[in-house]
Amino acid sequence: MNKLTIIGNLTKDPELRTTQSGINVCTFSVAVNRKKSRDGEEQQVDYFRVTAWRELGELCAKWLIKGRKVAVVGPVSISTYTGNDGKTYANLEVLAQDVEFLTPRDQQTEPKPQNSTPAGFAQVETDELPF
Repeated sequence: MNKLTIIGNLTKDPELRTTQSGINVCTFSVAVNRKKSRDGEEQQVDYFRVTAWRELGELCAKWLIKGRKVAVVGPVSISTYTGNDGKTYANLEVLAQDVEFLTPRDQQTEPKPQNSTPAGFAQVETDELPF
């Protein structure tokens, strides 16, 4: 069984894209602190790239911003690459099956403003509504 649970903070705002077939996919990065060792070493951080699809991805893109604390559950995969410096690096990616927003409500703000109005919808002021 390949199932990972991580709790950490977003390193930057999530990015929402749409595939050519119209499926939404959101990607973001989570920094997870390791426990400090007993000998007082500097705390280390692991970074995980997270991919959330469809409705889960839309919710993540709407409500998450840099610095927010999240719990992510899903399978993890690892890939390696060689950097410009010739060193080999590992990339950890989690396919999100479940994402819980852990930032307390009193520290949250309204959802991020959308950059554009979705296709087929028009921006309407609430003063214009007849009810």
